[in-house]
Amino acid sequence: MGRSLLFSHLFTLNSTAPCFASSVLRGPRLIPSIRNQSFRCICSVPKSESLGSENPPNAVKKRIVSGVQPTGSIHLGNYLGAIRNWIQLQDKHETFFFIVDLHAITLPYDASQLLKATKDTAALYLACGVDPSKASVFIQSHVAAHIELMWLLSAATPIGWLNKMIQFKEKSRKVGDENVGVALLTYPVLMASDILLYQPDLVPVGEDQKQHLELTRELAERVNYLYGGKKWKKLGGRNGPLFKVPEPLIPPAGARIMSLTDGLSKMSKSAPSDQSRINLLDPKEAISNKIKRCKTDSFIGLEFDNPDRPECNNLLSIYQLVSGKTKQDVAEECQSMSWGTFKPLLTDALVAHLHPIQVRYEEIISDSDYLDKVLAEGAKKAADVANVTLHNVYQAMGFSRSTLPTTTTTTTMTRTISSCSTTVTLFLPHCFFAGTYSRLLPSDWSVFGLKRTGFGSR
Repeated sequence: MGRSLLFSHLFTLNSTAPCFASSVLRGPRLIPSIRNQSFRCICSVPKSESLGSENPPNAVKKRIVSGVQPTGSIHLGNYLGAIRNWIQLQDKHETFFFIVDLHAITLPYDASQLLKATKDTAALYLACGVDPSKASVFIQSHVAAHIELMWLLSAATPIGWLNKMIQFKEKSRKVGDENVGVALLTYPVLMASDILLYQPDLVPVGEDQKQHLELTRELAERVNYLYGGKKWKKLGGRNGPLFKVPEPLIPPAGARIMSLTDGLSKMSKSAPSDQSRINLLDPKEAISNKIKRCKTDSFIGLEFDNPDRPECNNLLSIYQLVSGKTKQDVAEECQSMSWGTFKPLLTDALVAHLHPIQVRYEEIISDSDYLDKVLAEGAKKAADVANVTLHNVYQAMGFSRSTLPTTTTTTTMTRTISSCSTTVTLFLPHCFFAGTYSRLLPSDWSVFGLKRTGFGSR
């Protein structure tokens, strides 16, 4: 016959990640640590029901966070340089992908178009293959912790660090001082907040964003030094860092797609000419026209990696990425081609690659209920994780904070021992479940011979 047990757990996920712990009910036997640092459990178990660990658990998935601004149209550079890589990452990592709408207001913008652009961007995420059952997809402004943590981080950010940011200098020069708000200067602090809230291991970045990520890393180390460790412990926290210091993840190919009108400039939404980019929703006629008119050179034959032929290298790289061919295959195929032969080939490859995305986009954008549900669920998952980090930073910086809301979550798991079925029911504070259990895999529970159910898609 089956019988029920009530477990009370203390879990610690990575010594560098923040966590909350429920009280421990000490039973007649305690299971020893099963992971030195990345996973530890202490729970009460009757001697007759000790849980073995015949199958060692899989490593906890690394966490990745990334986002794209909703300003302008999502173009080929955004897709090949970022979004397409997310599709591969979501299968191997715990991923948070969001639409960074708060960053969209750092320069003059059309408020009447922001909401539509935000929804369009979310729909394109999904159309490109981001799977909400694998990744948390949400809108940045729907998780209030982004702004709150930014303000706290601002207090620890030296103004000299921000004055050195290259993108601030370039953008402020383009639009003029009178049109530049403080938000453009503090943009990197919000970016740091976006990242550090989720305690990620890796952050996909382009070459031009490495400086911003480096500031994020330095800021994480600075806050850890100023407020973490023993200082935090004296205020009721645990003795450890507040933030994990993330590493950059730079894709080997497609990380920097260049403009169609200038092979030395990155393909950009902000470029004044739409001719400079292929938008993901461009119809066949527009793609054909842009490729026909794109900048080329007068050299004979086509080749990769010639510094004197940046446009040639860019167009061949695009063809390689959308056709799925290897670099060597493309080099051999195109080495004797003229531009007149290659451009129709590139156009056909682009149209064939983008058509399924465009069809799927139309399906998603026409079903607003589905899209809103995906974004709401993604925002909830994100907030569950972000609020734990935010709570810890408030506490470490000396603010009076009550504990996070503790809505009780009941979870049922089933374990089969020979012919006997044992049901285990856990009553977990919602904030603890969201902040730490969300990083556990079904394989983690298998250490205890348990099959996890009732945890949703995670």
